[in-house]
Amino acid sequence: MIRFLFKGLLRDRNRSLLPILVVTAGVTLTVFLHCYITGILGDMIEFSAKYTSGHVKIMTRAYAENKNQVPNDLALLEVNDLISNLQKDYPTMEFVQRINFGGLLDSPDENGETKKQGIVAGIAVDLISENSKEIDRINIRKSLRKGRLPEEPNEVLISDEFADKLEVEPGGTVTLITSTMYGGMSIQNFTIAGTIEFGVQMMDRSGMIADISGIQNAMDMNNVCGEILGFLDSPNYDDIKAMNVENTFNDKYSDPNDEFSPVMTRLKNDSIMSGYFDYVDSFVGIIVTVFILAMSIVLWNTGLIGGLRRYGEVGVRLAIGEEKGHIYRSMIYEAILIGIVGSFLGTLVGLGFSYWLQEAGINVGDIMKNSKMMMPSVFRAHITTPAYYIGFIPGLFSVTLGTMLSGIGIYKRKTAQLFKELET
Repeated sequence: MIRFLFKGLLRDRNRSLLPILVVTAGVTLTVFLHCYITGILGDMIEFSAKYTSGHVKIMTRAYAENKNQVPNDLALLEVNDLISNLQKDYPTMEFVQRINFGGLLDSPDENGETKKQGIVAGIAVDLISENSKEIDRINIRKSLRKGRLPEEPNEVLISDEFADKLEVEPGGTVTLITSTMYGGMSIQNFTIAGTIEFGVQMMDRSGMIADISGIQNAMDMNNVCGEILGFLDSPNYDDIKAMNVENTFNDKYSDPNDEFSPVMTRLKNDSIMSGYFDYVDSFVGIIVTVFILAMSIVLWNTGLIGGLRRYGEVGVRLAIGEEKGHIYRSMIYEAILIGIVGSFLGTLVGLGFSYWLQEAGINVGDIMKNSKMMMPSVFRAHITTPAYYIGFIPGLFSVTLGTMLSGIGIYKRKTAQLFKELET
């Protein structure tokens, strides 16, 4: 029966070609939209991971309990040895040191006296090491507004707005007044290499990025850092992989009875990101559901119209003695076959476009060149497991349902009406 129906669809293109093309187009749009939205929102999560939380984050237990206060007196010790061990345990991952700090930034006049002062909120990353990826990871290069990137440990970047407030230019000197990790006062001079725009109001008012070695010297934190961020080798955050890394690390290195022992948390468990993950899942679900419903209505109409247009054929088949039930079932089988073929082709085409966009991306750098937002300049799709079957929901069920509804009219056909139609 299936072979017979399939041959009929191949031989009668007027009956099958248009419905299959419509189903293919609808499923292609559904799959592509799902992958595109998932990729865009996933990039926002990935961007946050690069700046603040990593895919996994390592802190001391005491630091983790008070991390909003940035307690560098509770920082990780002997981090070089710890990172060396981590690279042996997780060779496919990358681990980087970060220090968040605050203090007072002073700009002197030509006599060395205070000209302007401001409270500074800074982050220390590896800016000058030869193999460091931190500059590209947090998009500093494209956010530079004046000057150049730091080349020495005592060179820093500050926000463009903060530089105007302090009345300093690239090449000028500022003094950082802060505390060491042991509670003492630290006064250290830095040279402004350039200015950047963060795109975040708080950071644009008082933001600073420094090389981690310079801050370690200034804050008496040699071989010490506040946080170690770990990044998986996958292009997108994988919560299952991150959870496995988190569990194995904590089992091996973390001691619940020692507040200074290291503890690892994954991105999804971060207090800031946990709610966002739920929001992203809900947002993707709502958008895809609405689009699926819209495509279902379109494809339902396709099946309905296709069934109505075949009433002449149905009349002839009834006239030669074919049972109404057999005609109805054969039309449903044909609709299922059309739905399967169209959904399969649409899924292949949609995944093809999604894969291209996942690998190549769409560069929006020229569009956003005047934007102050530090955000990805390349938008990419992301192929997930649901993308392989989500197109079959509108492609298969909607067409079949439309055919079933239109086919109900078969049972209402009367012999007198049938002969009247055949005479005309």
